[in-house]
Amino acid sequence: MSATHALVQLLGAVALLLWGLNMVRTGITRGLGGQLRQLISRSVASRGRALLAGMGVTMIVQSSTATALIVASFASSRLMEVAPALAVMLGADIATTLVAQVLSLDMSLLSPMLIIIGVIMHKSMKQTLQVQIGRASIGLGLMLLALRIIVSTSEPLRSSEVLLAIFSSLADDPLIAVVLAALMTWMAHSSLAIVLLIMSFASSGVMSVPLALVMVLGANLGGVLPPIMATLNEGIMARRVTFGNAAFKIIGVVVCLPLIGYLAPLMAQLDGDPARQVVNFHTAFNLSIAGVFIFLVPVAAKILERLLPPQDDPDEIERPRLLDTTAIGTPAVALSCASRETLRMGEYVETMIAGMMVALEENNAKKAASLIEMDDLVDRSYEEIKLYVAKIACQEVDETESHRISEVFAFSTNLEHIGDITENLLEIVEKKVRKQLHFSNEGFAEIKEMHAKVAANLNLAMTVFMSGDIVVARQLIGEKRVVSSLERRAIGNHMERLRLGRLESIETSALHNDILRDLRRIHSHIAAVAYPILDAAGELRKTRLKKPNKE
Repeated sequence: MSATHALVQLLGAVALLLWGLNMVRTGITRGLGGQLRQLISRSVASRGRALLAGMGVTMIVQSSTATALIVASFASSRLMEVAPALAVMLGADIATTLVAQVLSLDMSLLSPMLIIIGVIMHKSMKQTLQVQIGRASIGLGLMLLALRIIVSTSEPLRSSEVLLAIFSSLADDPLIAVVLAALMTWMAHSSLAIVLLIMSFASSGVMSVPLALVMVLGANLGGVLPPIMATLNEGIMARRVTFGNAAFKIIGVVVCLPLIGYLAPLMAQLDGDPARQVVNFHTAFNLSIAGVFIFLVPVAAKILERLLPPQDDPDEIERPRLLDTTAIGTPAVALSCASRETLRMGEYVETMIAGMMVALEENNAKKAASLIEMDDLVDRSYEEIKLYVAKIACQEVDETESHRISEVFAFSTNLEHIGDITENLLEIVEKKVRKQLHFSNEGFAEIKEMHAKVAANLNLAMTVFMSGDIVVARQLIGEKRVVSSLERRAIGNHMERLRLGRLESIETSALHNDILRDLRRIHSHIAAVAYPILDAAGELRKTRLKKPNKE
């Protein structure tokens, strides 16, 4: 086999390794993502529990990066403090080494068995969990197969003078080797994959053990880069977690790098197999970091708080916090996040509608102006929810999740329209104050009655959106007739006052009718939340039109 042929096979095997790892991660997060996230969220009671939770989740997902992003999102949402989050990350790093230990064993027969079982489960099972476990089984089988290909392909490369010269030069310059391994890990987004690759090179004799240990340090250092890059635009709490974990790794590398000459013989005494020496060093490095820093995470959290102080940024404060980007791979969890953020958007709209009546009653133009600015928050939330839901729709979703995606998108769209209409109502308030106009007592009472009904039904709509209750949905649709009746009665009474020549009614006629019209429009958007729910339950007729007369 020529060196070029071997190199192409090696690159293909590395790609297969990364793809298998991606399948395992995707399958587990989609099938068990909700349970794993609950496990992490419940681990905040103590540092020990947090460390064990990080180990458990990462061993299942086989990705410390995925764990880091989940933890960072919890910290950003103020669901977890920095100290326990750092403890979770220490556990995640230990788990990565344990997975490497397992994959370094000779499991040649296990690979085809896992692939066969995975294909059967993925193709024949109907439940989402079983399908995703089948996907993970295929991925694990492909990883083991890729490792065998890497080892067998690497052996002929021992005769390559070019490759040996490259590795020899790297052995003479350990700092360059660390940087190279870190860059490879960053590009692969997996320290586990790079450590397994280094192990395979050492096992086949292509790379010396001391150089392999140096590159393991680089792989550990490069493993902190993807979470850092992913959280640069997140909240300050998320950055404290990823930067703190990176600081632990940097300190560990700085301490161990000068001692490689002493550590390599020690690893050889423990086990003569080069592959075992590599994975044992990887495990020892992360166990040592965890053993030292698990007692220092409270101090580290305080230092990070000083180095990365909170920022008084309005955009940061009002930014949607519930749209967890790490949950997108688990549609059920992500849709829960989107639903809660939609409710938060509904609270903005509710504040605008309630404040509109207060400003109208008090002739308070300043309050109306401040509420008009709140529409920017509504628009911002809508844009974030829309993009977030679009990303969920790109995932592998079942029929129920697809239906919920439509509901979230429809309700958030209607809330955005309500915000725009309420903004128009607030401008009417400003116009009324500016022109010193006053409604008749009867006319204002009619507006208040209709407004109270609209405000109450907005709360009803949010209940329907979250519960999907068919009875309440039917009640909400029935309220449309009530609101329409209120509008017709109010307009009829207003016309009667105009006929009688009431001065207040004549001066405010346009404003009175515009407010009634906009309140009815708002209620139409409110009631729209019930239609998808009733349609899915088969509670709607296909058409309200009469059949055409054949004659």
